[in-house]
Amino acid sequence: MMLVVGAITALALYFAEHNLAGAAEGDLQREFQAELAALHQLHEIRHAALLQRCQALVRKARIHAALEDGALDLLYPSAEDELRDVMADPATLPPAQVTLGLHAKFYRFLDRHGAVIPPPNTHAVGALAPATEPRLALPGLSETPQLGYLADTADTGAPVVTETIAMPIVSGETGEMIAALVLGFRPAALGGVRAGGIRRGLWLNGRVYLSTLERSVEAALGDEVDRALAATGHAAGSLRVQVGGAPHLLFYKQLNPGSLFPPALEVCIYPLADLFARQRAMRWQVLGAGALLLLGGFAASHVLAGRFSAPVEKLAVTSAENLAQRTRAEAALETTSADLQRAARFSADASHQLKTPVTVMRAGLEELLTHENLTPRECDEISALIHQTYRLSGVIEDLLLLSRLDAGRLKLDLKPVNLTQLIEASVDDLSALPDAASLAVETDFPPAVHIAGEKRYTALILQNLLENAHKYNRPGGRIRLAVRLENNAVVFSVGNTGRAIPPAAQAHIFERFHRGALGENVPGYGLGLNLAREVARLHGGDLVLTRSDDTWTEFTARFHALPPAA
Repeated sequence: MMLVVGAITALALYFAEHNLAGAAEGDLQREFQAELAALHQLHEIRHAALLQRCQALVRKARIHAALEDGALDLLYPSAEDELRDVMADPATLPPAQVTLGLHAKFYRFLDRHGAVIPPPNTHAVGALAPATEPRLALPGLSETPQLGYLADTADTGAPVVTETIAMPIVSGETGEMIAALVLGFRPAALGGVRAGGIRRGLWLNGRVYLSTLERSVEAALGDEVDRALAATGHAAGSLRVQVGGAPHLLFYKQLNPGSLFPPALEVCIYPLADLFARQRAMRWQVLGAGALLLLGGFAASHVLAGRFSAPVEKLAVTSAENLAQRTRAEAALETTSADLQRAARFSADASHQLKTPVTVMRAGLEELLTHENLTPRECDEISALIHQTYRLSGVIEDLLLLSRLDAGRLKLDLKPVNLTQLIEASVDDLSALPDAASLAVETDFPPAVHIAGEKRYTALILQNLLENAHKYNRPGGRIRLAVRLENNAVVFSVGNTGRAIPPAAQAHIFERFHRGALGENVPGYGLGLNLAREVARLHGGDLVLTRSDDTWTEFTARFHALPPAA
């Protein structure tokens, strides 16, 4: 009996430790992937901004004139004036533009064969080493922008990486590619430590460039990436490496697939020391609990073997005690499962909405809308798609705000807010809608009512209530906005002459994505009331449905009142 108990306990300990270690590694991998997704999203937004900036530059009229007339001696003097803003001194640019790296370090022109057109002087176009400028040439011009990276050595001996974009220039007369403009930008920050310990670098020509590491470590990482590329043949993947004697997870992904420039890979390393520390702690906890359990099992088996013929009543008592322990363990497991489900639901909602690169899609549609050969019908369809991207952006913002509320990460900076001004601004916005002229808007509020809140979120509550009063109103109906003071509270009510909300649906109108029978033909996603109520409660107030019948529907929000002098 003792041998059987020992074998079963040992197997249980092994699988428990294995499962706990796997769960810890999975949690750390998810944290890494979340940080990596945020990093990639920022890189995509910056790349879209760079492409848009370069597309605007190649349309400059004086540059086209010099190229199409064959006056190459006037090309760089003409471009000096046209590209003056992109070559501006970083000290004169906004901090956001300098951080994103939208300021160009140099520019050069390529002829129709891809060769570099040498500038008469490098003062205005940005200086390059004699051996660097020929590396800007391409084997030929491409109809699409080409992304590349150059690695040089600064005067201090430190490596310097430059991000280059070759933008084709198309003749306005023949439609043929006549040249290309190559601009060099400072790439997104290499090195440094992001949240979670992620460090970002670049692999180029068999070497890794990561400013926070020593040269020998960079060379070793470059060899690891070379071997992974040769073994898998894929331009993206991950592997475990040693950095400074500590284990790290290395992720690599090609930044310029299909480019005529040499391939470059993004390299991110993530420390695994925290993972191993968690696994060690779990292992000791499991071993300690297992030792106690094993001793208990041996003792129980000894007692059981010695008293095998004990009365059945003692076995019943032992079974009842085991059942009580099992019940408590199952209750604790259900609580933990509910917490995990809520966290998973939030993660799934946010990640599902944020995967679509809405910004890049909108920029592409707006660029397509500028084409001159579009028919009116095509213009209308593209405009409708652009409108849908704005609606999708609104849904993303609402979901992100709700997720921040659920996680308790939204903290308000409560200050005096003039509620009267916000109501007047919301009424003005309502009057600009095309079908709002048929609605009668009534207001009843004292001048200069101040509440404790944050202006942008207070305006969000007013906007959602007023939009609902407008969307669910009858043609030629009425909207009434009123404010009254009750002790130290400000009560704001919005009513309209829409159809009554069924009693069965009133208990669910503040739930997310709840639409009900009244919202079948009304645009929206069922997030407005839930978001407004959560934000009102965060202000220390509340939002409730006070009335809904065949003639009138009214919502009331409460806020903390402040004197105007505050």
